[in-house]
Order: sequence, then structure tokens, then C-alpha cells
Amino acid sequence: MLPLVFAETAAPAAEAAGGVTKIFTDFGISVPLILAQVVSFCVVAFILWRFAFKPVIATLDERQQKIESGLKYADEMKARLDATQQESVAITKNAQLAAATLIEEARKAAKDFSEREQQAATERANDLIAKAQQAIELERKKMLADARTEITRLVVATTQRVLAKELSEADRARYNDSAARELTTSV
Repeated sequence: MLPLVFAETAAPAAEAAGGVTKIFTDFGISVPLILAQVVSFCVVAFILWRFAFKPVIATLDERQQKIESGLKYADEMKARLDATQQESVAITKNAQLAAATLIEEARKAAKDFSEREQQAATERANDLIAKAQQAIELERKKMLADARTEITRLVVATTQRVLAKELSEADRARYNDSAARELTTSV
């Protein structure tokens, strides 16, 4: 309806313009209709801008900001991950060094312990050998003493039998004592 109103009011003005109107009419251009279309376009553009494009653009801007913040957060997380990985590598390296040190100390302690135990075992073996040699020596001395005693007894008994008839009792006792002393000192 608006275009018709403009058309009726614009018709007398168009006749006054004369030649320009003839060109518009020859080409089928109606100024009131064009003005009505321009006003309609402006109203539609304003409504679209106000209620359609502006919220859409605001939503797009908001979305773009979220995307940028997400990318920024991803970059920060990547930097943190790299730092954490480097820290993890450093911690692992330190742990390996500490473990190597502990292993070396344990080997050294085991070697020292082994040497001490070996020395102690050698000392115990030497002590046992010394005790065995002492026991053998004591046994040998005891056997020699027993043998001397037995030899002395046999000599005295034999001498008594041989000399029993020819010696007096005092001579026999003296002879037995001196023979026993000589046998014990000579061996």
C-alpha cells in the first residue's frame, strides 16, 4: 500500500520533470516504486541487522574467542607437557645415577664383607690347624711318655730279674732310680 501512496503523490511531480520522466517511463522505471523499494530494503536491512546479523556476528565473535582461548590453552598445556617431560627425564636420569651409586656401594660392601669373611675363615682354619698340631704334639708327647714309662718298667723288670739274685735290696732300689732318671732325661 505504501508504494501506491507514493505513486499517486509522485505522478504530478514526474510530469513536471518532463524529459527525465520520459526516460523512466520508457524503461519502465517508476520513481515512487523505487523509493518504496529503497525504504522497504532499508527497513528489512535494519531488521535483519538488528535481529539476525548482529546476534549471529556476536555468536561468531564469541565462538572465535572460545576457539582462540582453546588454542591458547592447548599451547599452554603443550608447554607444560614439554616441561613435565623434561622434568621426568631429569628425574629418571637422577634416579638412574642414584641407583648406579647404590649398586656400586652394595658391590663394594659385598666385596668388603666377602674379604672379611674370607680372612675370618682363613684365621679360623689356621687356628684349627694350630690346635690340631698342638693336639698332635701333646698326643705324641703323651705317647712318648707312655712309651718311656713302659720301657722303663720293662727295663727295670728285666733288670730286677737278672740282678735279683746278685744285688741287695738297697742296691736294687738305687739302680732302679738311676735307670729311671737316665731314661727320662735321655728321651
